[in-house]
Amino acid sequence: MEMCERGLNTYREVLRGRPAPDDPPACVLEWGLLSRSPETGALVPVPPEVAVFGLTQPVERAILEHQHRLAAIRVSISHLEGVYREARQEDSLVHRLIGADVISTALEQAVSACTGELLTMQPGGGRAPALLAEALPRDLQLAARGVHQRTLYQHSVRTHGPTLAYVEQVGAAGAEVRTSDELFERLIVCDRAIAFIPSVRDRSTEALAIRHPGIVRYLVRSFELEWERSRPMTMLQEAGAEVLSDKIHHAVLRLLVHGVPDKAIASRLGISLRSVANHVKRACDATGSRSRTELGYQLAVRGLVDPAPDPADG
Repeated sequence: MEMCERGLNTYREVLRGRPAPDDPPACVLEWGLLSRSPETGALVPVPPEVAVFGLTQPVERAILEHQHRLAAIRVSISHLEGVYREARQEDSLVHRLIGADVISTALEQAVSACTGELLTMQPGGGRAPALLAEALPRDLQLAARGVHQRTLYQHSVRTHGPTLAYVEQVGAAGAEVRTSDELFERLIVCDRAIAFIPSVRDRSTEALAIRHPGIVRYLVRSFELEWERSRPMTMLQEAGAEVLSDKIHHAVLRLLVHGVPDKAIASRLGISLRSVANHVKRACDATGSRSRTELGYQLAVRGLVDPAPDPADG
């Protein structure tokens, strides 16, 4: 609702003592700036402060009514939340998170609330530089608050520049980082009170937030076992690239002997398909094998890899 130019001129003329027209502009009437005198029936000017009261009173009354309704809704919802929590107390110990934004928000809240310990298992190769840049200030802040951080990566990150730079900075702040040939799955545990694991193959689309003490304890124990057999990651040790290469090479051959496809080997070790092929070719050349079947046989009979299948290999 706006005051039109014609209405403004009409109001000005009436204020100067001129009679109002029989058909004044609708806008000047809507604004309540002209009203009929009960004595003469003529249109007379109304002060703006009086007119505005008539305009705003219905709006203020409606706002007040909506505020009362909003308060009533909030009271009702608070009662319903209590009923919901009581009915879903057991279910709330394992909560399903669907969607990248939901997962990210839940992780951020849990990690930010950490007060004592943060355990992280990150399978795959080096993380994207953008993710590392986002994680670095958060992890440094956690370290400054006295949160002890332990992170497990796979051996392949030892040749990934952005990850090495990240590890150097968080390590200087007190965090511990180790690497292993294989990691079972992504895992984040905050204060041994809540754990996050993926619930589907695509980790970015669905996850589980677990508060069940027994399950969290089991996941922490799994982390500790992997931590014990993993290799500390320090900048001084990175000169041993040949040792690292041998560890990855041995892991590739072990999985190959157990019948794991190349794509799965690459995924589990955090390396590329081309790297897998190069390791296989290197082994074929060393053993004189002309096929993968022959290579697997040669590796097994020579005792170059552990012949007992790893339970995790399925």
